[in-house]
Amino acid sequence: MVSLIVAGLLCTQFAWLTPAQTATDKQRFSQKVNLALRRTVHHLLLKSGDSTSRIQPVQQPTEQTFQVRINHAFDYSRLPPLLQESFTVHDIQVNYDVVVLDCAQGKLQLGYNFRDLTENNEVPCVGRQQLHGCYTLQVTFATPSPASTPIVGWWVVALGSLLAGIGYVVWKRRPTPDQTETPTADPVPTTTDRIPFGHSSFEPARQLLHSGANQYNLTYREAKLLTFFIGHLNQVIERDFILKSVWEDEGIIVGRSVDVFVSRLRKMLQDDPSIRIVAVHGVGYRVEVLNLEKNAS
Repeated sequence: MVSLIVAGLLCTQFAWLTPAQTATDKQRFSQKVNLALRRTVHHLLLKSGDSTSRIQPVQQPTEQTFQVRINHAFDYSRLPPLLQESFTVHDIQVNYDVVVLDCAQGKLQLGYNFRDLTENNEVPCVGRQQLHGCYTLQVTFATPSPASTPIVGWWVVALGSLLAGIGYVVWKRRPTPDQTETPTADPVPTTTDRIPFGHSSFEPARQLLHSGANQYNLTYREAKLLTFFIGHLNQVIERDFILKSVWEDEGIIVGRSVDVFVSRLRKMLQDDPSIRIVAVHGVGYRVEVLNLEKNAS
């Protein structure tokens, strides 16, 4: 049977695709940790009265270790619950160690394991005096056990090879089909989901905007803002609400951010006369979808 051969080949290919999927998962995990750490530092700085300093980029010296520099002292007692809250927001559920290093020599000043907070509810070093200066917040996640993955992969390869072999034998012994028999066609693959608005459409999974006869590959934040606008068409949206909904989880709250990204979207949507991004003075923005046929009549 041809289906057995195909099944065997698919099983074999699935085994070889597993590493690529794992790499994608690692990249996604890294992005979520990055956002969680930036959110944590943002709130730590706010609690210390700093709402203007630039949040430093998150560094990843190893696959499981992430670091972010904080240029002045912060309230260490607020760190454990705030960091755990950020990880919960981004659905990160992995054992981790936290250390606070001084920037000058990289020496450990404070630290704990997440079980100190989640199980014992008693984090070491909380309440101890912290000197003013520059610190590096470092989080190291436990390495996941790779025990079963290769074994499962080889089982899948063996099973795929067996099915392919059986299918080949059965196929060779099959009776000659009637010449009038019509083979069935393979199903047509489905297209990527699009969200239509006006005479344009947006593919969130590919971050691809179709406007008029043109296509635009959006950045992560452009796509995030456009998705938010599409969900609030023909509504007046306050600037603060846009900032809170689109940027708050990333720890980036800058008033001009909205204007910059709106300007970019407006340029890309100028090919579609049915869409207008209107600035409402002193309030925010409204994305209008126009009925051109009704206006023409």
